Amino acid sequence: MDEKSSHSHRLLIVLLMLMLFGVIVLQYVCPGTSDCQIFRIGSIFKSNSASDAITYRNGDGKDGSPKDPYISEDNALVRFVPRFNFTKADLSRAVDFNIKGDDVIVFLHIQKTGGTTFGRHLVRNIQLERPCECHAGQKKCTCLRPGKKETWLFSRFSTGWSCGLHADWTELTNCVPTRMDTHEAPETPIPRRNYYYITILRDPVWRYLSEWRHVQRGATWKASLHVCDGHSPTLSELPSCYLGDDWSGCTLQEFMDCPYNLANNRQTRMLADLSLVGCYNVSAMGDEDRSAVLLESAKRNLRGMAFFGLTEYQRKTQYLFERTFRLAFIAPFTQLNGTRAASVEVALDTQRRIRRLNRWDVELYEYARDLFLQRFQRARQQERRQARERRQQERRRLRGKLSSARPGRPLRPTEETTPPHRADTRPVTRSQSTQEMVEGGGETLEAEGLLPDWWDLEENGTLEDYTDNVEQW
Repeated sequence: MDEKSSHSHRLLIVLLMLMLFGVIVLQYVCPGTSDCQIFRIGSIFKSNSASDAITYRNGDGKDGSPKDPYISEDNALVRFVPRFNFTKADLSRAVDFNIKGDDVIVFLHIQKTGGTTFGRHLVRNIQLERPCECHAGQKKCTCLRPGKKETWLFSRFSTGWSCGLHADWTELTNCVPTRMDTHEAPETPIPRRNYYYITILRDPVWRYLSEWRHVQRGATWKASLHVCDGHSPTLSELPSCYLGDDWSGCTLQEFMDCPYNLANNRQTRMLADLSLVGCYNVSAMGDEDRSAVLLESAKRNLRGMAFFGLTEYQRKTQYLFERTFRLAFIAPFTQLNGTRAASVEVALDTQRRIRRLNRWDVELYEYARDLFLQRFQRARQQERRQARERRQQERRRLRGKLSSARPGRPLRPTEETTPPHRADTRPVTRSQSTQEMVEGGGETLEAEGLLPDWWDLEENGTLEDYTDNVEQW
């Protein structure tokens, strides 16, 4: 028994030493597990074909097509059926934005739509020859053109609330040109600037709940000017919903009961031309006529804007902005669904009432969502078509390169007897890696080391709260 016990102890010691030796070798050969290929050996045996080893920029596709991150993000396009007919001009929104010239992006910031987050993207997250200068402790950044002391961005985080706190379309279109002319260094003559208006919209029910929670915490927008036709509304035209300094602690019922609450149909009102309905004088026309004019004006202005995004589609918003202005963001947008509004449990009857109170915003949002997704679809189709054309041009270039490398090669008998109008139906093995044979008796461009990796690929058919202080430029 003693001899067997001694043998077992020696065997255990040997095994421990081997394990210790293996750990030392592993740490020497592969110090970082994240970069170690040893831990990925199992993935080799999971591959069923050579195509599984192809890595796509947007993901891996077992069926030979890359996964589309914009579709997998929310599956909106899978369920999307267009309801509205838009013109080609409405769907093609690429603009010739010249940041070195006289072009200006104007951001119309609607409350509780995620505009604060998007506004920060504009000043901190765009790849620019001359990035915006943002300093710690300062709420505004300096966004100047390359080689000039002129701004290219009119927004809260660049010029402050220069046209009033959360200025709407009526205010901005009448104020921005004057503010730009008076603030910028005067030139002779004053440059003729191109103004590109942009905005962000949000689902009306969630936006309304978010504004209620914001007001409940004590926020107000009393500093807003609401200028229309050269003057602000009188107290009788725009009564207050509360007495005192703010409306903190108000219940949702109280918030909904106030007939003067500007939260109702806020997006429609802020995008419409208020001068068409007598500004804030509600006695100028009937409620239904007034609302219909405002809604139609908001739709028209939205179509005419250079760009608009939707809070619910962050990745698509980023993509369309980049395609429209030919500017690239440094870091991708993030879809944040854990907002304060999302944490509110609202009864179904209350949701229905909110939708009734915001029925024009509901209709505007459905219209905007339809236009947004159609624009996205068209932009993606154009992108794929352009990529396909580039691949075809590369194929022709590579064929020409191969032909020039082997001049005067006689055709084989099989090639001479093949009618020019009939497609080559000979089977092509996977090892050849191409979808069509080229002259050379089975030799391929890939064998010559001339084919890129994509040669044989198939074609593919948060919101943060903010203070209510007014900053001047």
